[in-house]
Amino acid sequence: MQYTPPTVAKRPRLLSASNIVLFLLGLMYLLTYIDRVNVSTASNVFEKELNLSKTEVGLIFSAFAYPYLIFQIVGGYLGDRFGPRRVLTICSLIWAVATILTGFVGGLATMLAARVLLGIGEGATFPTATSAMSNWVRPADRGFAQGFTHAFARVGNSIAPPLIVALMVWTGWRGSFFVMGIVSCFWVFLWYFYFRDNPAEHPGITQAELAELTPYVDKATRLRNPVPWGPLFVRMLPVIFVYFCYGWILWLFLSWIPQYFKNQHHLDLKSSALFSMGVFFAGVVGDTAGGILSDRVLHRTGSRLKARSYLVTIFFLCSLLCLVPLRLTNDVNILAVALAGAFFFAEMTIGPMWSIPMDIAPRYSGSASGIMNTGSALAAILSPLIGGYIIDKTGNWNYPFYGSMALLFLGAIVAFWMKPNEAFTIVAGPQTGTSDPKAA
Repeated sequence: MQYTPPTVAKRPRLLSASNIVLFLLGLMYLLTYIDRVNVSTASNVFEKELNLSKTEVGLIFSAFAYPYLIFQIVGGYLGDRFGPRRVLTICSLIWAVATILTGFVGGLATMLAARVLLGIGEGATFPTATSAMSNWVRPADRGFAQGFTHAFARVGNSIAPPLIVALMVWTGWRGSFFVMGIVSCFWVFLWYFYFRDNPAEHPGITQAELAELTPYVDKATRLRNPVPWGPLFVRMLPVIFVYFCYGWILWLFLSWIPQYFKNQHHLDLKSSALFSMGVFFAGVVGDTAGGILSDRVLHRTGSRLKARSYLVTIFFLCSLLCLVPLRLTNDVNILAVALAGAFFFAEMTIGPMWSIPMDIAPRYSGSASGIMNTGSALAAILSPLIGGYIIDKTGNWNYPFYGSMALLFLGAIVAFWMKPNEAFTIVAGPQTGTSDPKAA
């Protein structure tokens, strides 16, 4: 299926309702990632206070991902059925409360419980946000929107180490969780009072904006057309695997990079936080650049295959090459640049990848993106835990990154089977769907 570029290419004005909604979603991505990775920085302190091994710390990192995995699909379905306004409000309150409760933990068991509650709250956020974007973002800007919002997530990654260190100095490691939980509660109120599921019901929307958005599907229509879970899951299998490969890299970086510089290269807490911030900031640029590039390739070539799958393959291979210096040198400055480059190219896949559920199944975009994100959620369970085990057994912090190179190579190959140019429909077949020019 070839993509036909829109005749109207002008973006909405800067302070348009659709751009404000996109900005609010970006803020949510930023806060969710600070609230899920703050334990990586705080673990430098609480692992001694709570008398934890590296394997137990890895278990704490991954505990968030068990309910996160389940609630990807549940949350995507709820977002499609009941609307992003209600679902994000409830889920965001859960994750904000979980962040606050983390400051009260007294040992491994209560820390695990708080992280599980965080995973329940955050599990629905990204699929539901994709459902919101399907209604509020022009099809021509899908790559940019996903890259933009995920760039906020990487801003959260990059500022989390120095931010949490500063909060720990000011309030202690427990106080850092209290502060971030309260800030997250504030976002919930902003979202609830500003957002509307149907853009036409928003007082700030213009007719010009509405004319370029995908027609809104009301709740009654959604209820009459339940999600075809089996066929949709089969259709998304290659996408799940590719996103698992990406997720392995992501969660390895998010979980262990703050400790990597401190332990492998013996830097102090502040210096390791600054090096970590540099690596994560490269992801901010990568997210934005990847989304913009994907949309430009789509506009110029009219091919979703080139704009999504081919770019993902190229970015994975570039990320792999950037990890090679870990086997060649121990210079911390060179390795910091190499890790930043690997993270940059891995994050460039975000815009294309999160556009694929909207390309393949726009009517079920929340559910489809939830299915896709189970790949990353599964990686979030395995990657930190296996990484911690390898570090405990070998004492070498480079080894977990070596295995990532093989996954990047496999992901680059399987990306060719994602087929974002073939829209999903259950009319022509129960398994894979068929190309439907009107569907995407």
